Amino acid sequence: MMEKLFILVAYDISNDRRRTRLHNRLLDFGMPVQYSVFECLLDQEGLRKMKQMVRKTVRPRLDHVRYYSLCLDCRNKIEVIGRKEVTSEKSSLVV
Repeated sequence: MMEKLFILVAYDISNDRRRTRLHNRLLDFGMPVQYSVFECLLDQEGLRKMKQMVRKTVRPRLDHVRYYSLCLDCRNKIEVIGRKEVTSEKSSLVV
């Protein structure tokens, strides 16, 4: 089984309606860690679908979206101060 990719999505969108729409749609792909920053654990197909959704939602001449892929070593070095932990895949127990 292929390990999922840890993707940090950050965006700057000036239009309130588009920003809220993108935020709500990104909830299908990851967890918000700040209003305009999401942590996502996705396989290649999920990443493709998320990027396709973002392209359909934003206006490239006005909006700004960045994707950061973090390797396992980088994920293990993330420090969090505050209420949220870093997004991780839920372990499953098979009996």
